[in-house]
Amino acid sequence: MPKPVIITCAPTGGIHTPTMSPHLPVTPDEIAAASVEAVEAGAAIVHLHARDPETGRPDPSPELFLDFMPTIKGACDAVLNVSTGGGLGMTREERLRAAVATSPEMASLNVGSLNFGIFPMLEKYSQWKHDWEPAFLEMTRDFIFRNTFADLEYVVKELGQGHGTRFEFECYDLGHLYNLAWLIDQGWLEPPYFVQMVFGVLGGVGADLDNLQHMHTIAERLFGDSYEWSVLAAGRHQMSFATQAAMLGGNLRVGMEDSLFIGPGALTPSNAAQVRKIRGIVEALGLEIATPAQARERLALKGADRVTF
Repeated sequence: MPKPVIITCAPTGGIHTPTMSPHLPVTPDEIAAASVEAVEAGAAIVHLHARDPETGRPDPSPELFLDFMPTIKGACDAVLNVSTGGGLGMTREERLRAAVATSPEMASLNVGSLNFGIFPMLEKYSQWKHDWEPAFLEMTRDFIFRNTFADLEYVVKELGQGHGTRFEFECYDLGHLYNLAWLIDQGWLEPPYFVQMVFGVLGGVGADLDNLQHMHTIAERLFGDSYEWSVLAAGRHQMSFATQAAMLGGNLRVGMEDSLFIGPGALTPSNAAQVRKIRGIVEALGLEIATPAQARERLALKGADRVTF
């Protein structure tokens, strides 16, 4: 029988800005509520970023994460996954602060550097809620999202070996799969590996189904039965790629970090609405949705009793 599909929800992220949607969670209370609602809708993992509650700007402060993580933990049994991607332009140390402070079961780890261009979104808006937004987008025209081999070694040793945290390895291109294989070859990581394939970001692999098929083929060759894989796609490709991943026996991610829409031209009213939509599709395919307990078992996580929040 096919394994139940693990749904991850990323409720706010560090890419979209408040002007782009009135539904984007910004404050700790909004992020907590969006996360709990997504879990109630069927998400087993919640991938978390924090924002300045006054301006909505991505913020790596552990204090902000601690304003919502205990609330989410107290309201549901989801796996809480803390971003080490942070916000574009943050230093390595800034990006790691919240995860080190909270010692979560899971954290994201981008396994390769890339051009990360979100500046084309400037063309869609003429007025902004906050002054920082257009400058933040424009900055990415001349920006490299840095994840060097030294950075990767630092994170897997500091957070993985130091805290027992496991990773959502975010792979934006084919070479990132080979970067992960190199980390494994050094003996720094233990299976199972949770590989999140990312499509549709300008500077990374394009949202073409041939690319998904090829990356899946290479991942199978590199990691065999030692990994779980998942797919996320940016913007309008979100639901179609998530569906394809489920059909191929993989897992998937949705949420307003990756897309602000629920359908063509229609802003999603909530993260939970995206989870409910993909859950309906997955169940219509005859597949089951994984519980948080099943996700913990399959990903060999340390358990919610061994975090520090």
